[in-house]
Amino acid sequence: MDKHAVKLYVNGEAREAVVDPARSLLSLLRDDLRLRGTKEGCATGECGACTVLVDGRPVNSCLYFAVDGDGKEIVTVEGLASGDALHPVQEAFARTGGLQCGFCTPGMVVAAASLLADNPDPTESEVREGLAGNLCRCTGYQPIVRAVLDAALAMRESGEAGMRPGKRAAVRARA
Repeated sequence: MDKHAVKLYVNGEAREAVVDPARSLLSLLRDDLRLRGTKEGCATGECGACTVLVDGRPVNSCLYFAVDGDGKEIVTVEGLASGDALHPVQEAFARTGGLQCGFCTPGMVVAAASLLADNPDPTESEVREGLAGNLCRCTGYQPIVRAVLDAALAMRESGEAGMRPGKRAAVRARA
């Protein structure tokens, strides 16, 4: 198969690669760009461990072709932080015990950040529905839901409510 040149904007940085058309975005991120936060769980789009944002929307990067990312803004779990400042969802997961083994955590955090950008004041039910595509085998979900609700409150109090994750870092950098 012919390879294709792609230019992606990953965590705010322009990145170029030459990829096989059938290669997954997950493989490109982990193997070529060395962004290892995004995990491969099932490779079938069922577990959500590989969730990243493509143009602000969560996708299973194991099923998303790298060539389809050409010209798109990609945000991984590494891109949620702003310098040394963790994203409020990352802080809340650590504070409330929303992570245990940590394998599902990157995808869960990215999905939660996207959920809060769309719905800055979700109910518990809305959090559970919003994270339904992300599986965790360790926590029983209660600490995860609590983390998302705590992050939502922190974001509302800080004025970051409703901000898309890629935009948040730029706003903090100007502050």
